[in-house]
Amino acid sequence: MKTKDLYKILGVDRGASQEEIRRAYRKLARRYHPDANPGDKEAEERFKEIQHAYEILSDPEKRREYDEGPRAFFGGRQGGGGFGGGGFSDFTDLFEGFGGLGDIFGRAGRRETGPRRGEDVTVSVSLRFSDALEGVTTRVSVPVEAVCEPCRGTGAAPGTAPRRCPQCEGRGMRSRDQGLFAFSEPCPACGGRGVVIDRPCSACGGGGRVRMNRRVTVRIPPGARDGMKIRVPGRGSAGRDGGPPGDLYVVTRVEEHPVFKRRGDDFVVEVPVSFVEAALGAEIDVPRPEGGRLRLRLPAGTQEGRQFRVRGAGAPKARSRGGERGDLIVRVRVVVPQKLRRREREILETFAEERGEDVREELFKKVESWT
Repeated sequence: MKTKDLYKILGVDRGASQEEIRRAYRKLARRYHPDANPGDKEAEERFKEIQHAYEILSDPEKRREYDEGPRAFFGGRQGGGGFGGGGFSDFTDLFEGFGGLGDIFGRAGRRETGPRRGEDVTVSVSLRFSDALEGVTTRVSVPVEAVCEPCRGTGAAPGTAPRRCPQCEGRGMRSRDQGLFAFSEPCPACGGRGVVIDRPCSACGGGGRVRMNRRVTVRIPPGARDGMKIRVPGRGSAGRDGGPPGDLYVVTRVEEHPVFKRRGDDFVVEVPVSFVEAALGAEIDVPRPEGGRLRLRLPAGTQEGRQFRVRGAGAPKARSRGGERGDLIVRVRVVVPQKLRRREREILETFAEERGEDVREELFKKVESWT
């Protein structure tokens, strides 16, 4: 399998600046992060590709090796040098026999020096039907990694400071020569951080962060539906070594209403009507999702299952700024009495005799026409 172009993975040109590469990485990392795509293996693999591409292209020295390595050895695309002057249509062809660029540039570890963004955190909040419909401000408990106060995130005991790792000179990586190529791996002395802590902070054990539950106020917009994800920027775990914090994602869990069923921004309600109302037509009361009633006109001859749409009587559209709402869909259910008094039975029998129709006649005609 050919190694993919790292620039294409991040969606940038080969001449992109370090800032452009950083912005492209952060945008893609948020999109494909496993926390934002639970259970999605394809997104997880894409996230790993993005991380690998950024680890190389964000390091000027590694980027130079990546850009110039094959050309320095074999003359690149010009076809004039190395191995008979045949050249290579793509520098990735060169490394197929070596397991791909991941092995050449240190698949075993990643560069961890410098500021790193904190992890995103996802929590769920249970809402009553009315709260989800009207919107509510609530507080949620969020388990996060917070900056350790005693050491202020350095990981070193108060009064001391981390020092530059003498083995890797602060790079966090070391190289091992393997003949023609050099393999990179995390520095064993500093664990890839680039610094050494002689006296770890007793509160965080040298990690610079502590586990805690943080209370965060979250505004749930009107019309929130079950499974809706609300992003709260910067309220996730603290970054490492001065990096920015992650984000908080709040997933709504809305209780199911016994009468109204949600369908997008619409609500569906099944309303019983008597067979007399369905036959003669009538004005009936229909319940509203937020409480109260509205009047609906049934035309004469309304059939079982017919639906009527009441515009603007559904759920508020959560992403709308103009107060737009969905619709209320009223589905008719014709109720037939299970018991009849003697006089009622006589009236219906007289009606049937005078009506004299066979309501199944068309059914049998259709069947016979196909036999």
